[in-house]
Amino acid sequence: MTNFVITHVKNHIGFITLDRPKALNSLSLDMIRALTEILMRWKTNPDVRAIFIHGSHERAFCAGGDIRFFYDVGTATPQGDSAMLEDFFTEEYALNYLIHTYPKPYISLLNGVVMGGGMGIAQSTADTQLRIVTERTKMAMPEVNIGLFPDVGGGYFLSRCAGEIGTYLGLTGEVINAADAIYANLADVYLPGEHIPALIHVLETTSDSDIRQCVRQFAAPFQTDLGDSQLESHRAAIDRHFSHDDVSTICAALIADITPFAQKSYAVMQSRSPLLMCVTLEQLRRSRHLNIADCLRLERTMVRHCFKHGEVLEGVRALVVDKDMKPNWQPAHLEEVSAELIQGFFKPVWPDYAHPLRDLI
Repeated sequence: MTNFVITHVKNHIGFITLDRPKALNSLSLDMIRALTEILMRWKTNPDVRAIFIHGSHERAFCAGGDIRFFYDVGTATPQGDSAMLEDFFTEEYALNYLIHTYPKPYISLLNGVVMGGGMGIAQSTADTQLRIVTERTKMAMPEVNIGLFPDVGGGYFLSRCAGEIGTYLGLTGEVINAADAIYANLADVYLPGEHIPALIHVLETTSDSDIRQCVRQFAAPFQTDLGDSQLESHRAAIDRHFSHDDVSTICAALIADITPFAQKSYAVMQSRSPLLMCVTLEQLRRSRHLNIADCLRLERTMVRHCFKHGEVLEGVRALVVDKDMKPNWQPAHLEEVSAELIQGFFKPVWPDYAHPLRDLI
């Protein structure tokens, strides 16, 4: 199906290697299908007791979905196979659900870039997941930078970060490091990259029945090397400014705060899509009260509206296609974003019985 997903089983552990280094392991539809197929097969295989997923190169675990593909297919006609866009998001979100509800330990090594869709295949449930970060980890949900929203279950896991950290990350799209990821509860343990080969050797040879605890014990000596979290340092400001329920008020609060952190946050938000920042805030507030299945169903509806509106196509054009870094956001200013426009992204697209993710429970 694809040469970019390499799998094997050793010592009762299913090893998955993402091997598309030139694209920083960005997910194609074929890769999503390959991951889904092997995880479904291993789910019921008694010989496989745990999953370990990582990238083949230190530069990236997974940089997200293939956004150039989004643009090419999103601007195509039916004869140009534009329906593949619908397939991509339905199958990606179904994969996110499969991983989140996986019944076996799911260990992800988040070395290098882990953004967007990469976060979706890194986050499982607290009962089974173990997320490892390194000194090379660069983590983000940067979708507002391309006129999208934090999908792949982002509404679920960002809205469950402590305080308003998830709101801050979702609205700014800022990149965080290992210490920040652990502080935000988006990762679990720290491991210096030089010890990755030794960790894999331990996994391939251990007789320990608790694989997650085995990894924790291996990584335990390095936790004091983690360094300080900038999110922790700015936590009070994050909670104070990003607790508001509209983006204009958040921006006003940041403007009134003369600290470098607040001024930088405001400056970053000025380059993001005004509309999708507002949509993202509404998404995160709604998602606090939803389970993972309902979050993914909501996001599947939202992404359909995003491509219909066209903001994401303009964002990808400016960032990836023409690379002029000058997106023509519609609307161009926050004060032009109406409540009606925001709520339009949440209107049902399908009857409940016809929703592409209707079978998620």
